[in-house]
Amino acid sequence: MSDIRAVVFDIGNVLVGWQPELFFDSQIGAERRKRLFDEVDLNGMNLAVDRGAPFADSVRNVAAQHPSWAKEIMLWHDGWSHMFAPVIDANVALVRGLRAQGMPVFALSNFGCETFALACETHPFLTEFDQSYISGHLGVLKPETEIYEILEKQSGVLPQNLFFIDDKPENIEAATTRGWLGHVFEHPDALKRDLGKHGLSVEA
Repeated sequence: MSDIRAVVFDIGNVLVGWQPELFFDSQIGAERRKRLFDEVDLNGMNLAVDRGAPFADSVRNVAAQHPSWAKEIMLWHDGWSHMFAPVIDANVALVRGLRAQGMPVFALSNFGCETFALACETHPFLTEFDQSYISGHLGVLKPETEIYEILEKQSGVLPQNLFFIDDKPENIEAATTRGWLGHVFEHPDALKRDLGKHGLSVEA
């Protein structure tokens, strides 16, 4: 019998792809995208949004600071739903399969308040978690210690009974340091095998 009492999923690049570079490549070409990302800290802007800064205002402010790139920068807002794609169907099925077996499934994700609401409108399955811990609502980001503490405290699940899936090794390391079980996501088949080793088997 498994000791796992809840499975925790990251969202970006675990349940839905998140590759802004690919979107910008399709819009302005790889060479100009590289220049844009070198000259403008778009990922830093996104982290501020994930910590709770307003989405549209943040993008507009950065565009105003870089007028020669303003049109391109606004694509981060106007084309956001195209950056957040595609759905990783096998892992969505895994979420649903685990919940159907009675296993609580949580979300733990760096996400802005407004962008998470937009994501839920676009992909309603993101509303199916038993509990969601979203950085923009909490004001802290993975891999900061506090966000893991919040999940433990609010869920009431002990660290050793949590199984966490994230695409970033540093986020998994922060969790496993606390005693969580962790899986650095690369492919759905490897994830299913790892869950199976811990006593959780979900048929496709």
